Amino acid sequence: MLVGDKEIQFDNDGFMMEPSLWNEDIALAIAVEEGIGEMTEDHWRVAKFIRDYWKENDLAPAVRLICQELGLGVRQIYKLYTSGPARGACRVAGLPKPDGCV
Repeated sequence: MLVGDKEIQFDNDGFMMEPSLWNEDIALAIAVEEGIGEMTEDHWRVAKFIRDYWKENDLAPAVRLICQELGLGVRQIYKLYTSGPARGACRVAGLPKPDGCV
């Protein structure tokens, strides 16, 4: 994928191979691939929380933790990211494929 002047490489499952290249423009391009028409404030809150947690812990947070920290319900997260937090939200956040993600 070419975003601006950066060529972004993805693995066979669609996850970024170099998460350090992530920026909001790349997130928007991935969101389009995920079928997200517009990144709302809640979309960004989830994506940025997941990204920050991953940077600190080297793994994606559990859905339950996302819900607790952001005050969102599981259903709300699945409405925001219809392919789920492990796939859709982690892709938009620029993470590599999380453990346990199919």
